[in-house]
Amino acid sequence: MLDLKFLRSHRDKVEAGIALKGVTVDLARFYQIEEKRLALLHETEQLKASRNAASEQIAQLKKTGQDASAQIAEMRAVGDKVKELDEQLRALEEESTSLAAWFPNMPHSSVPPGSSAEQNQVVRHWGERPKFDFEPKPHWELATNLGLLDFERASKISGSGFLLFTGLGARLERALISFMLDFHTTKHGYTEMSVPHVIRRAALHGTGQLPKLEGDMYHIGEDDLFLNPTAEVPVTNIWREEILEPGKLPIYATAYCASYRREAGAAGRDTRGMVRVHQFDKVELVKFVAPETSYDEHEKLARDVADIFEALELPYRVLLLCSGDMSFAAAKCYDFEVWAPGLGAWLECSSCSNFEDFQARRMALRFRRETGAKVEFPHTLNASGVALPRTFATLLENHQRADGSVAIPKALQPYLGGMTEIRPA
Repeated sequence: MLDLKFLRSHRDKVEAGIALKGVTVDLARFYQIEEKRLALLHETEQLKASRNAASEQIAQLKKTGQDASAQIAEMRAVGDKVKELDEQLRALEEESTSLAAWFPNMPHSSVPPGSSAEQNQVVRHWGERPKFDFEPKPHWELATNLGLLDFERASKISGSGFLLFTGLGARLERALISFMLDFHTTKHGYTEMSVPHVIRRAALHGTGQLPKLEGDMYHIGEDDLFLNPTAEVPVTNIWREEILEPGKLPIYATAYCASYRREAGAAGRDTRGMVRVHQFDKVELVKFVAPETSYDEHEKLARDVADIFEALELPYRVLLLCSGDMSFAAAKCYDFEVWAPGLGAWLECSSCSNFEDFQARRMALRFRRETGAKVEFPHTLNASGVALPRTFATLLENHQRADGSVAIPKALQPYLGGMTEIRPA
């Protein structure tokens, strides 16, 4: 949520920021409501002052034994008018808040303007793309031949867009999750959390998925709950509606949580295999920091993500997203794309975002720098640390061999009992 004072005082900046995000919102209606609300508020305050003055006059008249019936009648009329205006104000405030919930976060000044992924900027590469003396296979062929995934039976159970890991595939999935959680807790200083998989509407509103993305999520109608769309939501909402006391910041939290999304992309080549699925595993990284440190923390967060891909020996590139390709809530975002030689394409495996105080305002999360100091809104950040399906897919494709086997990166071998390769049965 943007600061309402900022919205009222910097209309030109708000209009420019929303245009850069490429979002359509009813700004005219918002400012119309705000103008009416402020006029009513001024009128109400004047009437309340008049009522207070009349109350004092009535008390004085009664004290001296004089007739105060006219003043009492006038005060009652004023009270009725105040009650009527208060009801109008509440209705206007509700509509104003509802409209403001659709306003995206403003892009940071360092974010390049643009309307699509074509305007994203590649800011860094790491690793060399593997060179094979054979035609590299796509991950779905490798996974099927190695007995790691059963796409047909997954579809029989749940329909398209779901995965069934089998045998060593299930073990490899579990190994990747354990490896990443251990890496982030022991090397990067995150505290591990285990969070619910079902989420309240208010929590999704807090991190910015609602109201915009409701159609992309699985809704449990009877309970008005949602299946977790990303572990960012439950972890970030752990401290919602709280005031963090001095010394609490920064907070670094990590969690594994299965994620569920109804939207899985349009039909086409990128929907084959593990590229776009409805249920996927992910290890999430979330930070709560003081505002003046958040962009330094954002760079450190990106480094934490990079360490995972480098440990897994996966060539990647980092993109600075343009304004129109960022999420609704982000002020700045890096995407990490890993090279998939079997597909001949770069696959996004992590997003690393700074939300500034946008989410904290929506969650009513505040902090104090010192005992008794005024409360402020912290900045929140998050990144996939990292998402499993595409990382699993690129691991198979980058480490494949001519005989159909797949080498296991050294960092992952302890999580697979010392196994160094996966071979066809």
